[in-house]
Amino acid sequence: MKSLFENTQIAFASKSDAELKKSFVLFKLISSPVLTKVGSAFIQFLIKVGLPINFLVRKTMFDHFCVGTNLEETEITVKKLRANEMDSCLNFSIEGINSEVGFDATLNEILRTMDASSPDAGTPFAVFKPTGYGATALFEKVSAKLPLSTEENKAWGRVKERFHTSCKKAVQRNLKLLIDAEESWIQPALDLLLEEMMATYNQKEVVVYATLQLYLSERLPYLKTLIEKSKKEGYQIGVKLVRGAYIEKETARALDHKLPNPVCPSKEATDQNFDNGLQLLLENLDQAAVFVGSHNELSTLKAMEQMKQNGIASNHSRVCFAHLFGMSDNISYNLSDHGYNVVKYLPYGPVKKVIPYLIRRAEENSSIASQTSREMELLRSEIKRRKQVQK
Repeated sequence: MKSLFENTQIAFASKSDAELKKSFVLFKLISSPVLTKVGSAFIQFLIKVGLPINFLVRKTMFDHFCVGTNLEETEITVKKLRANEMDSCLNFSIEGINSEVGFDATLNEILRTMDASSPDAGTPFAVFKPTGYGATALFEKVSAKLPLSTEENKAWGRVKERFHTSCKKAVQRNLKLLIDAEESWIQPALDLLLEEMMATYNQKEVVVYATLQLYLSERLPYLKTLIEKSKKEGYQIGVKLVRGAYIEKETARALDHKLPNPVCPSKEATDQNFDNGLQLLLENLDQAAVFVGSHNELSTLKAMEQMKQNGIASNHSRVCFAHLFGMSDNISYNLSDHGYNVVKYLPYGPVKKVIPYLIRRAEENSSIASQTSREMELLRSEIKRRKQVQK
């Protein structure tokens, strides 16, 4: 079955020859951790001294991993994916906000993405990052169950209101709302918020999705508890399963604070956690909907096999596979071609403001050598195939 993801003709049908070559060069560059580190530092330096960087960034990283600087520019990609039987999730990818004015501005932009989205247009999902709605320090304090000052209580109330406003808009627009995960030391506060949102808005169908990072060893037990709690309290759950994005950060913090490392002891243990979490959700589709967020081919094949063993149709409305724009097209396009539900995350935003997102994408790709090598291998294969066809 692995050959399913090696069909590069389907995977790159929407890319021109020039786009293929440009993507190959980009992955070649970010395959080097040294070049990535130096390049990221250089871009941050240019921003700090106020030099123009839009053209440089837009013609390289931005065009590969983002689909526009504003909502209007995302429409071309949405239509292109729709033509290939794939849905999109518009992702306002600004990070590092830390003011009430900034949090309100983020909320307003998320609401705009929802107004621009609809299932009929191929954009049935919306998404937001919790720390775009409230200060990280506030999430951390609530997570640690520390007493809040009067002002902090008011700020926490505003965080809750932003969550409710987003969920209400999702219901109004008939959308599914994905809420990202955060670092383990601020996740407990987020868990409480998400359970409140699901208990409120997931009464009749799944609207709100929590994100579980399975590289954290306690997330699988939490998932089991969440399923049982939702059954007992009479609401449904949506779960986006991912391996996780903060492994190095989590390990370093545990070491610095002399705390137990919350990360699974090995990649194999994380993989097992992911597979077990997916199996648990597939066994409870009457109670849960699952969003499979993985760029791992083996995990995807296992997921397909698990669905088959459980007698779940490839296009079951409660199972969806998701990938970031600019990555794993071989999985996305071939899954869609075989009738599975596929969603592409489409990041957008002003060039300078999405720099943190782009740097994170580059660093993640450079640290996962097998992922970058695989992307290059597939691009090289398609370039070669096209040359042979043209002869």
